[in-house]
Amino acid sequence: MTTDPQKILASLLGAARKAGADAADALYTEGVSSSVSYRLGKLEDVERAESYDLGLRVFVGQKIAFVSSTDFSAEALAALPGRAVAMARLAPEDKFAGLAPTDRLATTLPELDLEDSAEPSADMLIERARGVEGAALAVAGVTNSEGGGASFSRSAVALATSTGFYGRYAATSHGIGVAVLAGEGTGMERDYDHASTRHAGDLKSPEEIGRSAGEKAVKRLNPRRVPSQSVPVVFHPDEAAGLLGHFAGAISGAAIARGVSFLKDRLGAAVFAAGINIIDDPHRVRGLRSKPFDGEGVANSRRALIENGKLTSWLLDCASARQLGLQTTGHAARGTGGPPSPASTNLYLEAGKLSVKELIADIKQGFYVTELMGMGVNGVTGDYSRGASGFWIENGEIAFPVSEVTIAGNLKDMFAHLTPAKDLEFRHGVNAPTVRIESMTLAGA
Repeated sequence: MTTDPQKILASLLGAARKAGADAADALYTEGVSSSVSYRLGKLEDVERAESYDLGLRVFVGQKIAFVSSTDFSAEALAALPGRAVAMARLAPEDKFAGLAPTDRLATTLPELDLEDSAEPSADMLIERARGVEGAALAVAGVTNSEGGGASFSRSAVALATSTGFYGRYAATSHGIGVAVLAGEGTGMERDYDHASTRHAGDLKSPEEIGRSAGEKAVKRLNPRRVPSQSVPVVFHPDEAAGLLGHFAGAISGAAIARGVSFLKDRLGAAVFAAGINIIDDPHRVRGLRSKPFDGEGVANSRRALIENGKLTSWLLDCASARQLGLQTTGHAARGTGGPPSPASTNLYLEAGKLSVKELIADIKQGFYVTELMGMGVNGVTGDYSRGASGFWIENGEIAFPVSEVTIAGNLKDMFAHLTPAKDLEFRHGVNAPTVRIESMTLAGA
């Protein structure tokens, strides 16, 4: 059997057409990953995994079926197309079913520099894990460790359609992280830090990540309770990125088509304050969610989802676009075992003009959020309620750590009264600077 994914997929598509499919597409994925974990100066685990998977989607008229396999033997692959077509004939009709229009398919693939040519050895990963935990444990006040870790992965994706599209891309990921505890007994506090990049040369040093994790844990010692009140709330960049995640979910074509989003009637309207821009960029060089085409082979591109505060677009795959009478925006994402669905790529809130110090300078009493807990977000109404911890702000300065509080509001109001700082860094797939929400309800002591 050949290991060339293009030949494998072409063979599956040809067999599906012979079996009676009117159209088909096929997805091939492969990956290798290595990871090590280190705790209290001792190596705990060294793991390595390899995976190969493929999925076939067939259309018989407006009926669809999916089959997938990790068995790449000739016998297993030969059985897939006939099985898929037989399943499709029994499926209910879906009037929105179909491959991407040929005029929307990617014809040229941008070079995104997603793949690092070098793979770290197990010894190198061990050194990274040892270094990140050692640096965290060296911070005065750190008393225990949940462990440090280092990882590497390499993956490849290939997609082919019966309309003639074929595309492939590969990517690597290097990661390090550590979680530690500070203090003693019932007064212990936990925190962590981590980093992930496509290329090893872009990765922060283990010592920097470890020191950051340790210092964050120590700063959380001796938290206080605060009374319930309404105050300005400032979100650390990592927590602000979560707000973007809620925004992306609210503009997903699938949610809009079903009418279950609090932004369903806001296209073209002001959702954020003037001057706010939110960008989705699948072609960000070395981006953690970059890809040269979407999960249906559609050409994708940088897009301002919020421009000067106004909502300009939904996130659409082909099916949700057809439901809404629109064109796909190239946001289809998929696995081998099911249909595509809309998803963002490298999503970020553009930086503002104020430093973090300037952003909080006029806050007499406020809350700086560094950790959120729970999933109290209603995507239909926008109601937002999360457990939180962080630091109290007094007279424009960080005053003391705070825990065991809940912050609540509505995302429509929160978006409309959001101000970003200028400290944007691209560390994750979704990124935001520090942001300030003018008023939220804080439930405390």
